[in-house]
Amino acid sequence: MAMSRFSNLELGDESEDRSLETKPLVKDEAYYLAEARAAFENGNFESALRLYSKVLEFNPQNATAWASQVRMLIELGEYREAKLWADKALERFPREPELLAAKAVALGRSGDLQGALAFSDASIEERGDTPYIWLARGDVLLARAETRANFCFEKALLLAPRDWFVAWLAARIRCFHEQFALALKLLQKALELNAGHFLLWLEMGKCQQALGLIGPACNSFTQARQLNPRCEDAGSALAELSSAGIGPRMRGWWRRLFNR
Repeated sequence: MAMSRFSNLELGDESEDRSLETKPLVKDEAYYLAEARAAFENGNFESALRLYSKVLEFNPQNATAWASQVRMLIELGEYREAKLWADKALERFPREPELLAAKAVALGRSGDLQGALAFSDASIEERGDTPYIWLARGDVLLARAETRANFCFEKALLLAPRDWFVAWLAARIRCFHEQFALALKLLQKALELNAGHFLLWLEMGKCQQALGLIGPACNSFTQARQLNPRCEDAGSALAELSSAGIGPRMRGWWRRLFNR
């Protein structure tokens, strides 16, 4: 059994009485739900998918885990599987707003724009008023090239004004639809709320690179790698920029800046 660090301290004759044991870790539904969320927040969608599956082993009636599995499949680009899994989940929870919304996104990204809008409408009619409901609707409307999508993203951010996670998700949707300038604004907001998260810097770098902002992209990837040295995507991106001749130019730029 794991022992607290304090149990290693010598406290005279009373050391044994005062030794503290940590409680054994209970790997239950709540544990796997928290682990899945953490994996999601770090962009580990495959791991999150498996962890949400573990949640369902403990509680097949956990609607959040069902909806989240559909969302992970969408993040992985597995739209057909996402639709099939959404259908399976909706057999259990036919009126679950976030499941309806997730299926709407899967349909929209698969090209079924009419079906996507119908399921998005249904998610809102079920009094769905969570940030994801509106992010999903924004995703569907962007697929339909409708400007009303802007309202949906604003609504999602209003529902969670201090949540970096919602801003990040909104940015990912904008990036998917190649609206990189708007995605960049959302990532800047997310970084204002959580500047220490490597994933936000990584996404920022990708967005800047897509816009041709190579210098800022190099800086963002560098920040991501400093915050998480094991981030392979950041290392690969920096290597790619360096092989294109950006690295030497950036190093020269930094030297000139600090020698002023």
